[in-house]
Formats: sequence, structure tokens, C-alpha cells
Amino acid sequence: MIIAVDAMGGDDAPDIVIEGVAQALSEYKSIDKTILVGDEEQIKKLLPVHKLENHPKIEIHHASQVVEMHEPSTLAIRGKKDSSITVCTNLAKEGKVDAVVSAGHTGAAVAASVIRMRNLEGVERPGIVTPFPTPDGQFVLVDAGATPECTPNNLIQFALMGKIYAEKILKISNPRIGLLSNGEEESKGNELTKNTSKLLKEVKNINFIGNIEGKEIFDNTVDVVVCDGFTGNVVLKFGEGLAKGLFKILKEKLTSNPKRKVGALLAKNAFREVKKVSDHAEYGGAPLMGVNGVTIIGHGSSCPRAVKNALRVATEFIQFGVNDAIVERIKEYKEQ
Repeated sequence: MIIAVDAMGGDDAPDIVIEGVAQALSEYKSIDKTILVGDEEQIKKLLPVHKLENHPKIEIHHASQVVEMHEPSTLAIRGKKDSSITVCTNLAKEGKVDAVVSAGHTGAAVAASVIRMRNLEGVERPGIVTPFPTPDGQFVLVDAGATPECTPNNLIQFALMGKIYAEKILKISNPRIGLLSNGEEESKGNELTKNTSKLLKEVKNINFIGNIEGKEIFDNTVDVVVCDGFTGNVVLKFGEGLAKGLFKILKEKLTSNPKRKVGALLAKNAFREVKKVSDHAEYGGAPLMGVNGVTIIGHGSSCPRAVKNALRVATEFIQFGVNDAIVERIKEYKEQ
């Protein structure tokens, strides 16, 4: 198993990325090699810092450019053809690596993956699958930003891909599929959700429970939430902001006087567990499902633990044969 890592991707790259790779190689023995893609001089300077100098599972592939966070995603295809993310996807296209991991520009990672790797047979548009915590486990949201404008058929394919992810990775039997809308009733929603809801009811071998509102997605009523990429990205960013805001308010209130500080100290372990469950670093990265390869997209502010877990997600995606299952399921749906 060989994984190309965008060493220049992320707010604190390449140092944080290389540290995460070091953790992954120490923990995940199934990884045969990681190819660090980026500025060779910078990478070489940091290898000794993280005890990776002359490591048998490390290889460096120089890339002279980086797609910065503020730049348009099309630069990965047109203006910066030697960017680290473009070089990573070229290695995947050429069959030299089994997966790509990047915590850099999400749009660039999506664009480069789609253009270089192409889509899986039968897949019209890719979708980013993002896991969220619930009081009783997890659910996944598809799409979290890869395809902002969708057709009903795109959303149906997202539902099928999300179902496979929930079964293969989360080990959920017969996962419940919900279509994100502004009301449970069939009459609610825009034309996209109304038309998609009607069609999803006719899809065989899928546990479609109907429309689901935003207030319900965290109460363990659904395992896969389906929406267009624009809506999904808004939900994702809102959830991140809300979690940070609540933790900040909670910290302020619990440290406002001595009595509360004592109570907070007694409940420290519980707060630590809650923070761990809601920490995006625990989930590592979000797979770009539907492309003919494996691309795992990490958060821009990824810490070393997040990078390590992104590599773990890549290994699971490969080991459990997710792409083969997608091709087979899409084919069944089209025959239906």
C-alpha cells in the first residue's frame, strides 16, 4: 500500500504533515510506503526532526508549486501544473500510488482528482463523505462540498455511495438514508429535494426514511444524510463553528467563580471525552467518493493526529474495497 501525501497542504505544512506521517508509519503497519510530495529542500530539512531521515518507507517527490487557500481551484489544473496536489493525483493516475492524502485546498484536491483520475464507471459526480458524531455513534453527510449544484440523479448516487461507506467503514447494517430538507413532509423543500425524494422511494435495496430536518440529524434517527455540496458545506462549517462557540462559552461559565471551577475540575474527564468525540482530528479526513482512485481530504487546520488518521482512512478505504462496491451498486441502480 503506497500513499502520496501532499506535504505542502494545510495551514502549518509541511512540518505538521510530516509529523503526522511519522505517527502513521509507527502505528499502521499496512502502509508500505509514503511519498511526500512538495518542496524537496523543505521536506529534507524536517525529516531528521521527526526521526524519518533515511526511513525505508519514505520517499520524496519534488513539486515546485502550491495551490494556496485563497487561490481558485482551477489553478491546480491550468496555472500550477506542478503543484503538490496535482503531482499527487498524477502519481495516482499513473498507478504509482494507491491513495492521495491532502489537507490543502479542498477545491483544488477535488478538481485535480476528477481531472486526473476521472470518475468511477457509472458515477456522474463525486461527493465528499464527512462523518459527524452523535450521542450514540456517527452519521455521515454526502456531499460536503465537491458538487455544489446537483441533479436528482446526483443525489441518488450520493445516497448509494453513502450507504456503502456506512456499511464498509462504519460497519452499520442496513443504514438509514435521509434527504436533508426544510421539513419532513414530501411537499416541503425545493424542486431538487422534492424530485429526489420521489425517486429515492423507488430505489431498491436502500433504507430510505424520507426527508430529514437539520434539527434531527444529530439525534440518531439517520445514518446517512444526503444533500447537494453547497448545502452540505454550509452544514459542515456551521457545525464546526457551533462546536467551537459552545466550548468557549462553557469554558467561560465554568471558570467564572471558585465553586464552578471545582465542579469543572471534577467533571474534567467527561469534558475531555466530549471534546475528543467532537474533534475533527479523530476522523482524520473525508473521502472524495466517486473518483477512480482514493483521495482523502483533510481539514486545513489539521494537526499531526488528524494527518495520521487521514492516512488510516485511506488504508481502510482500500482494504474494504469501497470503490469496487460503488461500481457494482451504481450498475445495479442503472439496470433498475
